[in-house]
Amino acid sequence: MKKAKHQILGIHITERLLHALPVQQVLTEFGGNIKTRLGLHELNDKEASTGGILLVEFVGSDSRFHEFTDKLNAIDGVEAKQLVFDHT
Repeated sequence: MKKAKHQILGIHITERLLHALPVQQVLTEFGGNIKTRLGLHELNDKEASTGGILLVEFVGSDSRFHEFTDKLNAIDGVEAKQLVFDHT
């Protein structure tokens, strides 16, 4: 029996204040496919950084995963990269 693959998407967001809303809209659209979501950004004693990284564990079909990735990559200031562990 073939086990489900782990589909991870790393999402780099520049200028978070400008691009967070369209990213959030895509995350909401695919919310039923997101198993885990972790947000990372730099922080110092005066302010948060302008960039950030999201790590998303995605469940669903390959076509849905690619649609999710393509929509994120279509947003200015956003770069999404895939990491897939295929358990055969």
